[in-house]
Amino acid sequence: MRTIQMTLDDDLVTAVDRVSKELRTSRSAFARKALRDALARCAIEQLEQKHRRGYERYPVAADEFSVWETEQAWGDE
Repeated sequence: MRTIQMTLDDDLVTAVDRVSKELRTSRSAFARKALRDALARCAIEQLEQKHRRGYERYPVAADEFSVWETEQAWGDE
């Protein structure tokens, strides 16, 4: 594990300290989790953009999924 230095706004530090105390964790542990969560969200957003570009290049045909319509079960029968 490495020690790094960051510059944060005073109000952000105050909020992080308050929440960290409520969660009974350290400022560093809170920041590590927040950064991991942010990285996971970024990875998901990148995959969503990749899928969006793929569907823009190769759009779904109007009848592409119609073969599965008889297989759908909506639970109302």
